[in-house]
Amino acid sequence: MSIVLTVDQRDSRRSPDAVPEALASLGPVPTLRPFERTAGDELQGVLSEPASVATAVETLLRDGRWHIGIGVGAVETPLPALARAGRGPAYVAARAAVVAARTAPWHLRVVGAAPATRHLESTVWLWAALLGRRTEKGWEVVDLVDRGLSYEAAGQELGISQSAVSQRAAAAGLVEGRRARELVEAWARAALVEEPETAPAAPEQPEVGR
Repeated sequence: MSIVLTVDQRDSRRSPDAVPEALASLGPVPTLRPFERTAGDELQGVLSEPASVATAVETLLRDGRWHIGIGVGAVETPLPALARAGRGPAYVAARAAVVAARTAPWHLRVVGAAPATRHLESTVWLWAALLGRRTEKGWEVVDLVDRGLSYEAAGQELGISQSAVSQRAAAAGLVEGRRARELVEAWARAALVEEPETAPAAPEQPEVGR
C-alpha cells in the first residue's frame, strides 16, 4: 500500500507558476518517488511513510495555493523511476481526490478503499483549520521550536521576551498542532496497513450545515 499525492495549483490562470517553489519545498520530504511536475500546474509524488505524508501535507497547506488529492491504495510494481509514470488504485484514487478537492473544505480530499481513509481526511481537515489561523509571527515561533530551540532561545532569536514567545505559541496552537500531526500520522499508518474493503469509491460530497 502506498499514498499518492496529486496536487493542482489553484487559480493558476491568474497566478504565477508555483510548481517550482512547491517542488523545492517538498524536496527534503522522503518519498518512494520524488514529487515532480506531471503536466501544466500539477505535481505528483509517491509516499509510504506516515511522517512523510504529514510533512508534505503541512507544507502544501501552509503554502495555501493548492488543491490536494491524497490517494491510498496499491501501486503496480515494479514502480517506475518517475512518479508520473506509475499506475494502480492509489493513482486512480489520487486523481479522483484532487478533482473533488476543488469544492472540498481546505481544498483537500482523501480517497481510498481502506476504512481509515475517511478518518484521515477528517483529521487533516481539522488540522488544516488550526494551521489556517496561524499567523506569520506564529509560524516564526513554531519553526524555531520545531528546530529544538527553547522558548527562551526562540525569544533571543526573535528579539522578544520569553513571555511573548509563549503567547505567540499559544495563539499559533503549537501544542494542538503537534497533537493533530500525530493523529494524521496515526490515521495515515492505519490506512496504509488496512486491507481495502472494496475498490476506491468516488468521494462523497462533504456534509454542510443544516
